[in-house]
Amino acid sequence: MTRPILASAVLAFLLVAARAEAQFTAQPDIVPAEDFNVELGLIFWQPTPELSLTTGSSLVGTVDFVRDFGISEEFFSEFRAVLKPGRKHKIRFSYVPFSYDQDTVLQRTIVIGNQPFPATATANADVTWNLYTFAYEWDFVSRSRGFLGLVAGAKYNRVEADVTATATAFGLTQTFVAELFDQDALVPTIGAIGRGYLGDYVSITGEFGVFKIDGDEWRGKFYDFDIYGAAHLGKYVGAQVGWRSVVVDFLVDEDAGDLNMKGPYFGGFVRF
Repeated sequence: MTRPILASAVLAFLLVAARAEAQFTAQPDIVPAEDFNVELGLIFWQPTPELSLTTGSSLVGTVDFVRDFGISEEFFSEFRAVLKPGRKHKIRFSYVPFSYDQDTVLQRTIVIGNQPFPATATANADVTWNLYTFAYEWDFVSRSRGFLGLVAGAKYNRVEADVTATATAFGLTQTFVAELFDQDALVPTIGAIGRGYLGDYVSITGEFGVFKIDGDEWRGKFYDFDIYGAAHLGKYVGAQVGWRSVVVDFLVDEDAGDLNMKGPYFGGFVRF
């Protein structure tokens, strides 16, 4: 009689243990706002710019567009897209074009290559920086009200800058034209992301990506920090506000760029 009782007790223990293990390992339900396959977003960003470009090996070729041309804060739009084939997997894309077209009277002589642009000349700076992001996200921790993940991808930077100026001396007008910068920089990055929900439809997300390498002919540094809060107006539509900082410092073929954009943004998104 002891054996049947013991067998019954062991069986009951195994059933309870199996049920407890199943409850422990089972994936919890996620909040309704996180149950989507595609996300499309548009944000409006007003960063404070820091833009310096150097052409050639000489430091006299450095142009600081904030100091020399007085470029200031402007609004730029950024498109973001997320494809979510699985709960823990996301494929992400974003694109933001920065563009400045600024007129000024030069307060100092600047040298671009071997071409001096004299002080008191009326000058124009046309600067564009197109930033593309391609990334894969793996959420190694996924819970009902948030996740932690790793993000690996690449940032493609396309930077162009032209400077023109006119100066009049002794009744003669002289025109100066220079293509200051025309470079591509593809930068691989790796980082982390975390999101937590305060309720079913309110979340806070933080993300950081980084890359750094030093070489004789090629140098690159990239930091991207982004933190934002989102409020979901139901399951499919939401609004968000945040703050972002993007820092790029690179040297390619004796051309160098020191680009920094940081500031607040707001926008909206749809999920389905």
